[in-house]
Amino acid sequence: MSFTTRIKNEISNIYENNSASRSELSAILRNSYNFKDKKLQIVTENGAVCKHIYTLFKELYNISVKTEYKNTTFSKNRLYSIVINDKLDLILKDLEILDEDNNYKKTPMFIENEDEKRSYLKGVFLSSGSVNDPKTSMYHLEFSINSLSEAEYVLSLLDDFYLNGKFTKRDKGYMVYLKEAEKIGDFLRIINASLAVMYYEDIRIYRDHKNMTNRLNNCEQANFEKSLISATKQIADIELIKEKMGLELIDSKLVEIINYRLKYPESSMQELSEIISLETGKVIKLADTSFKILNTDTNQYVSQYVGGKVLDTFKTDESGKTQTYLKLEAGNYKIVEIKTPKGYLRNNEGVVFSIGDESNYKYTSYGLIVT
Repeated sequence: MSFTTRIKNEISNIYENNSASRSELSAILRNSYNFKDKKLQIVTENGAVCKHIYTLFKELYNISVKTEYKNTTFSKNRLYSIVINDKLDLILKDLEILDEDNNYKKTPMFIENEDEKRSYLKGVFLSSGSVNDPKTSMYHLEFSINSLSEAEYVLSLLDDFYLNGKFTKRDKGYMVYLKEAEKIGDFLRIINASLAVMYYEDIRIYRDHKNMTNRLNNCEQANFEKSLISATKQIADIELIKEKMGLELIDSKLVEIINYRLKYPESSMQELSEIISLETGKVIKLADTSFKILNTDTNQYVSQYVGGKVLDTFKTDESGKTQTYLKLEAGNYKIVEIKTPKGYLRNNEGVVFSIGDESNYKYTSYGLIVT
């Protein structure tokens, strides 16, 4: 059973008040009826929809309704027909399919409140709507509509519920459709397809989570490949230096980093820094790192007015230290990196600290020392 069939079966068991039922029946007739030999005929492949339409006619107009079915030649589905030949003039004018002069009315004028609009959209879906199962590769809901005026009217009702509907011309008629996953879920809520909404949202959440996981894995793989390329280039440069001039004239601290790079050829610079700190007990201090200071109490970045300029960015010197231009007020803060030296990854988590009466942070006459 298709997802569309399940939805139609569900909403076919829901009956509204007479005003809403009239709106729904008007939509069904506009999008699926034939008028021939003074008989009105509606054809559907869904038995539950056939029963639903039969009930609407009986309750609204208390008329004799004939139903029949036949098996199709090229499909396993049956075709159900509803035939009406009683009170046709009353029905077509009451549902505003025809005006008082028996001319076709482009749009019904009696549909005004939200319940009537919901019911009209429900009727359009029962007669001409379909929706992809969310397990498939794309989200798509559509209505196949014969006339341009009806397509524009359905589109206006969708816009009343902020569903961002669109339409396009086909060889025969028009297609009004929704493509956004969230909007399709909203439409199912509008027509009160509660079970379908739960199924749809469960699958949508699973797919969104899966896509997010895939994106994170792709980013992680890309970062690894980028780090590997950078490390390979560094090793090639080191080998060239060793071949041309040796390492004797290079600063001892840099030689130590070179040896660790050769020992751990696949590590990123950040990982290498952590390894060195762990194995030697030394903290690797980074120069040329820019950051801002977020006051987490006010959720605003610290800005200081110095020398006629507003300064809000701080940068570490060659020793890996910096200081604020002015003293910071007591409160809670977070250091947020905005630029790191080449070869290092940005610390997206930040460093949290507090300043208070018992703070252990050291002040100078210019401000707080940050290491």
